[in-house]
Amino acid sequence: MSAETAMRRETTGEAARILLVEDSDTQALQLRRMLEGEGFAVTRAATAEAALEGLNGPLPALVIADYHLPGMNGDELVRRIRLNVRARALPVLMLTDAQGGAHGGDLERQGLESGADAYAPKSAGRELILLRLRALLRRNAGDTEAMPDAPGTAFRRARLLLVDDSPTHRLWLSSLLAGDGDSVEAVGSTEAEAAALRLDDPWDGVLVNLAGLGPEGLALCGRLDAIRAQGSGFRIVALEGARASPTAAFEAGADDVLPAEAGAEAIRLRVRALVRRKLLREENRRIEVAMREQLREVERARAEAASAEARAALTGALERANTELESTNKALRDTQGKLVQAAKMASLGELVAGIAHEINNPLAFILAHQGTVTRLLAQVAPRVAEDPEARQAVEKAAHRAESMTLGLRRIQELVLNLRKFSRLDEAGAQEVDVPEAISTVLVLLTHKLSDRIVVERHFAAPRILRCSPALLNQVVMNIIGNAADAIEGTGRVRVATRTEGEDYVIEVSDTGPGVPEAIRARIFEPFFTTKPVGSGTGLGLSIAYAVVEAHHGSIAVDDAPGGGARFTIHVPLEGRIPPEDQFPTEGPA
Repeated sequence: MSAETAMRRETTGEAARILLVEDSDTQALQLRRMLEGEGFAVTRAATAEAALEGLNGPLPALVIADYHLPGMNGDELVRRIRLNVRARALPVLMLTDAQGGAHGGDLERQGLESGADAYAPKSAGRELILLRLRALLRRNAGDTEAMPDAPGTAFRRARLLLVDDSPTHRLWLSSLLAGDGDSVEAVGSTEAEAAALRLDDPWDGVLVNLAGLGPEGLALCGRLDAIRAQGSGFRIVALEGARASPTAAFEAGADDVLPAEAGAEAIRLRVRALVRRKLLREENRRIEVAMREQLREVERARAEAASAEARAALTGALERANTELESTNKALRDTQGKLVQAAKMASLGELVAGIAHEINNPLAFILAHQGTVTRLLAQVAPRVAEDPEARQAVEKAAHRAESMTLGLRRIQELVLNLRKFSRLDEAGAQEVDVPEAISTVLVLLTHKLSDRIVVERHFAAPRILRCSPALLNQVVMNIIGNAADAIEGTGRVRVATRTEGEDYVIEVSDTGPGVPEAIRARIFEPFFTTKPVGSGTGLGLSIAYAVVEAHHGSIAVDDAPGGGARFTIHVPLEGRIPPEDQFPTEGPA
């Protein structure tokens, strides 16, 4: 056993558990011996379907999956894992028998595009596989705590209903669709409606072979569409028939129509895409329900805080007792505000990170192909130089490709900003590039600022400040977001930095209506807001106050020159944040 393995087992007290998905008994035995010899605990699943069932229990530290599996392939297994919010962050190492070359590179691309974290050919040998495995475990070391189980987070097999009056073709289609690991039930047209009406275990998709149903096929599609309108929600895929054009099939209620000559792979991909989209919508609905429940908890907490404040105001006549009750009540409100924000930002960070991940995979694929198209156009241009019409077409295509690249880069930059902002592990002090951080905040607030608000930047202080990133991406964001909400019509926001003695000063002023002097002493209280009901939580500035206080600094508001409000933040230049002065994160109020 290596020294690294021994140290890991000594410090953790238990071996990291690995789920090995391998159909070959010989290969599984070799990999198990290698991993257990390194101190890992190994659980083996012979199929992707068995692996998904196993993931409904305690999650392993890592999954090693063979690309070639019976039934559902390794890349589809990874896609199913990434669709599940509970297992989404689980690291996956993809293995294949390919030994390099074009085919091996294609398998690696497919595996990584499906969401796998790393790839290794089995022929690479023991050392490379172990190095990649340990690198993934190190990278995931800070995210080992699994999400708690919740209704709807378990993996399940997709249920497909196949409608075809040809026994031979029905058998072929059933075998084809079952090869992806889904549960398939095949019936004739006379049984289709009765099967579709079963609500105890609803269908995810219905495949209707119009070529095998005759003239009644389109009418059947219409009746199935009416059945799902009652709440079943399944997807309908139609195979084009001689008497059923794609237009007629779509009008009858089909979600997708495949040509009659479609091959096996095209059918599998279309059905898989529709089913995956339905499963993703179910996951999104589950998250929305959870977020609504959390919002109800927020309202409940606010009601409890208001009730506690009223009881404190009515209790006792003695000044000392009133003072103690007020102090206790304020501490309760502060604690409730921090807990509410921590829960809200945890859900928001998870959702934003998940969306950024889902956008990033296809975006990387498109950018790679965009580069190929640009290079090919550059190679073709000299060959058509003598043909004016062809040369003009190639130049136009090259110009369009360049414009597409700029657009894709802007999407990539937005995804990067979202991923930066969604990181919740940056509460500690670190060196922050202040102009860059403020620029990121302004990008994320583009929807509020739009073209009506001009942002002026005057950075006279040093670029680098040692602080928590929350000072900029939470405090400054709250203040600028509030300024944008307060300004009616057009206006200006000025962000400036400077140094005063041993302090780093950040100043944000606007041309809005300002903050009335009568309420300036209350704007940093939890749940205090001047916005309409439902437009703000009243926690933004209280969280900003807590962040600045944790830096041993100060925040104040007064009138800006020329009108509006001016927030001035002072923090020590070389200040450190003690571990006990932690604070929750918050987006725009």
